[in-house]
Amino acid sequence: MAIVGTDTTKHAHRIHRPRVDALGLKVAAVPQSTDATCAPASPRSAHQSAHAPPRLSSLVARLSSSSYARREKMGKRWIPLEANPDVMNQFIWGLGVTEGEAQFCDVYGLDDELLAMVPQPVLAVIFLYPLTSLDEKVEEYDASATSTAGGKDSSEKVYFTKQTVGNACGTVGVIHAIGNAASDIKLVEGSYFDRFYKQTADMDPVQRAVFLEEDDEMEGAHSVAATAGDTDVNVEVNEHFVCFSCVDGELYELDGRKSKPISHGPSSPETLLQDAAKVIKARIATNPNSLNFNVMVLSKQ
Repeated sequence: MAIVGTDTTKHAHRIHRPRVDALGLKVAAVPQSTDATCAPASPRSAHQSAHAPPRLSSLVARLSSSSYARREKMGKRWIPLEANPDVMNQFIWGLGVTEGEAQFCDVYGLDDELLAMVPQPVLAVIFLYPLTSLDEKVEEYDASATSTAGGKDSSEKVYFTKQTVGNACGTVGVIHAIGNAASDIKLVEGSYFDRFYKQTADMDPVQRAVFLEEDDEMEGAHSVAATAGDTDVNVEVNEHFVCFSCVDGELYELDGRKSKPISHGPSSPETLLQDAAKVIKARIATNPNSLNFNVMVLSKQ
């Protein structure tokens, strides 16, 4: 994984495989890096291969706002995912995305010449950032972003879920990425993802969050992926994943900590990466001394 910035062609950075936090937990950052210039991820070792997730248990979900509030207070936490395309790919291929249909790839910088190297077409952008500079201003940021985009409400076609499980933001980002690229990705019929999106299609974001929290199959698959990375497992981390998707000609930031998708204005499938990069550059500028940033894309093969 590469640490991204606005000028990585001029400055060498450390490869950093940060694990991520969720729900704005106030914890200490964990430095987990190796001195090296940015380079493609190393091949996965044998012990990092994907394992078949457990079968979906029967679900009796209490889909109400009060149950959602109780879950937030309970503080259920998973092991955080590593910002690693190899891990993410084994994760999605094991859950129903056909291998060869789509894959996650690193983005090594946000300058035009580096964005041009990213495999196209881009279906979604996944951004990892430290919460330290922003978690106290989430409400201000939401209002500002919506205002900048003209206050437009999100399209009904946007697939969005809240997040009630700590450290699940990587999985929630993947769910947002695939859920908003459904027309471009052929899922294996009867696979986990195929069933998940069909079962949650008519749910609201809170109901989807409760469904996900009580879903033993996803929890098992997440656990396998979270222990397949290159860094030591640590639940005390301070980074957060969000997803950027283009739906109905709008760029949306999908963050399970927030109440709804955040529109960042007009976009298109062809300009999704460049449009998301502009938002990401602005986010990085708020915390210029941190190396804990990472960008990946979900690209159609």
